[in-house]
Amino acid sequence: MSVRPEHPAGLRTELPAPLSRRGPRPLLLHLTLAVMRPGGFMSALPSWNLAFQHLNGEAAASPLDPEILKQAFETAAREDRDLVAGIAAYRRDPYFRNMDEPPLVWAEAETRLLDFGRAAGGGAASGPAVLFVPSLINRGYILDLMPEDSMLRWLAAQGAHPYLLDWGWPGETERKFTLTDYVAGRLERAIDHLPGPIILAGYCMGGLLALAAALRQPGKIKALALLATPWDFRAANPAQAKSLNDTLPMLEPMMQFSGALSIDALQTLFAMIDPFGVGEKYRSFAQLDKSSERARRFVAMEDWLADGVPLAAPVAREAIGGWYGGNSTAAGNWRIAGLAVQPGRFDGPVFCAIPARDRLVPPESARPLADSFKKATIIEPASGHIGMIAGTNARDALWQPFANWLQGLS
Repeated sequence: MSVRPEHPAGLRTELPAPLSRRGPRPLLLHLTLAVMRPGGFMSALPSWNLAFQHLNGEAAASPLDPEILKQAFETAAREDRDLVAGIAAYRRDPYFRNMDEPPLVWAEAETRLLDFGRAAGGGAASGPAVLFVPSLINRGYILDLMPEDSMLRWLAAQGAHPYLLDWGWPGETERKFTLTDYVAGRLERAIDHLPGPIILAGYCMGGLLALAAALRQPGKIKALALLATPWDFRAANPAQAKSLNDTLPMLEPMMQFSGALSIDALQTLFAMIDPFGVGEKYRSFAQLDKSSERARRFVAMEDWLADGVPLAAPVAREAIGGWYGGNSTAAGNWRIAGLAVQPGRFDGPVFCAIPARDRLVPPESARPLADSFKKATIIEPASGHIGMIAGTNARDALWQPFANWLQGLS
């Protein structure tokens, strides 16, 4: 393997074998969806609807113009070439994430608690302790993506004391875990290890786990931050929530065999939410200057997306069947260790970040949760689900407003 000079951003980069990356996952699904996308061949053929009307006897229509038909096929072929070129460029890109990890301060099995207040060496940060809780299905390092795009290292430089809970890969024990095991077990033991009271911050699914833990340990949690956290799973698209719930019986054989929902199965479910998004972003990547900062960030984010974690089968059943199928959160039926998760019971300050362009957690899903709190600070940046955390404008969209809120707590 050939080694290139050190990356200007401080990352070591190596030249991998051609097409060595696995993403976007699952590749065949995304390629198939890209061909079927509404914005491709069908939209390039303006006479298509007229042709169907003619066949159905609904209205007289002119025959298809051969030139229009030719242009439509050329458009579809050109866009497919852009898609393949974008994917190939990504899979050959020399970028390699190689960042020093902060000190480990607690661990249980593969779950680790990382201290970003000491990441730069020397003494501990003197600011408020903030424990970040990521989703169970995506790696927590989206909050520490690159040296110049690390929310946690930036917050430490501003005087805060961030910690990150890295859930790790679910082993034989974790594959039997329920959400209660994660919240009332792993998360609460991590909280107990820190001098309190602390600020608990959850991202996406991690926001739900953080909320449940804060309600169970109000004396240890002085404030709560919920970043792109869903609550009403039917508010934006009830049919989509039902469709996702309907997949559960088909997933059962896999979960019974392995004890978990696999990464590719999870990625397939995400694709149901935004079926044509992958094709669009890889077509755009094909046109980018591959040496640009934007291209490097794109590769880093896609690597993170492909580096997912299987979800324990009991948790998958609770999330898909309970949250999406029964809307148990908004209905007041979601319980952790028997305690109903009722946001209005939390009396401390709450920071809610609701990305306006979020497709995974639409604003309609997150706003009812924010409105449940008595002391809520709500921001709605013009960002997407991931872009708010690690995108080009993440510092203005989220990092600085969050830092200002932290300073206002002291």
